[in-house]
Amino acid sequence: MKIETIRANLVLDSRGEETIEITLNGCKTIAPAGKSKGRYETPSYKKNAEGDAEFINNIPLKSFPEINEFEHLEKIEKKFKKEIGANTLFALEASILKALAKSKRLELWQLLNINAKIFPRIISNTIGGGAHSSITKIKPDFQEFLVTCNKNPSLSRVINEKAHENSEVIIKNLSANPPKKNDENAWITDEDNESVLEIMKNVQENIFDETGTHLDIGLDCATSQFYKNGKYNYLNRKATRGKKEQIEYIAQLAKKYNLFYIEDPLDEEDFEGFAELVKSCNCLIVGDDLTVTNFKRTEKAIKMEAITGIIIKPNQTGSLIEVKKIIDLCQKFNIKTIMSHRSGETEDNTIADLAFAWQCDFIKTPVIGKERLAKVNRLIEIEMKLK
Repeated sequence: MKIETIRANLVLDSRGEETIEITLNGCKTIAPAGKSKGRYETPSYKKNAEGDAEFINNIPLKSFPEINEFEHLEKIEKKFKKEIGANTLFALEASILKALAKSKRLELWQLLNINAKIFPRIISNTIGGGAHSSITKIKPDFQEFLVTCNKNPSLSRVINEKAHENSEVIIKNLSANPPKKNDENAWITDEDNESVLEIMKNVQENIFDETGTHLDIGLDCATSQFYKNGKYNYLNRKATRGKKEQIEYIAQLAKKYNLFYIEDPLDEEDFEGFAELVKSCNCLIVGDDLTVTNFKRTEKAIKMEAITGIIIKPNQTGSLIEVKKIIDLCQKFNIKTIMSHRSGETEDNTIADLAFAWQCDFIKTPVIGKERLAKVNRLIEIEMKLK
């Protein structure tokens, strides 16, 4: 396939902030943007979004190599990776793959893996705190309180929506003010972490009573946001915990609330602490800021037995070649893979195709809000076509 047309534009994401959109041979991808970023994440842009867009728009079409298969993205990376940031590289490579799939009369997931059959479980943020709830001062220190059920996308959407609605009712009864939503459409509350986990436990029980479906509960602690000088500094229900106390606290929460999933329970530098938690908890211990969709950091985490699950955010690296290598490595060592949205999202649904094609175990995206629903609805669309 020859690249015949390409155009980069700046558009607004769900937070009203600029991000990059690339249209190539009539196929469009819009990159998301993260607010809670790991220290080792690849920069989103070389200098800024405007500079990257200008670079893309000034590339002579004859400079693009011919692309006929996924592995040919290596040619793109060899020529342009050093000149643009991760957001731009992701949008460029995804648009190329969409155009290639279209030229072969395939859908994106079919181009990548025609034999894909198993759908990822949907993990949804229901109640929020941390950096994603910046419009309020008093909030849970943990960033996300999550739900998931072991159902196909169409039923998962219904169950996760019911959990979202149910948590709203409970929060309303705890506060005189009507609850608001944060960056990811999760409910904002001034309750502390453990009080929110009690709410989640009630939601779990209510959903089972209503639907007969078991709901699993998870956390994104995002502890690097409140870790400083070797201590975890909790503001809501004030407490200061060292490494040992933090590990004990997380293990205690995991046991008390029968947690299924805990993401970033320790600082992004603490591979050893993650490994201790893996030994002491039965739930998934998931790296995000720890691993930042980086092959070398993922390799280190696996070697040290520091994770049993990993967040995959394609725009953290930009390189879909690297994303695929990371997923292959994790699947080889039975590390659960979680394709993830970002807090600044768009209606682009690329990650749904990637998650299904590469047979990720989970996809992390709320079921509320048009930008998040775009991913869920794309999975449902694939599900209906395969029935």
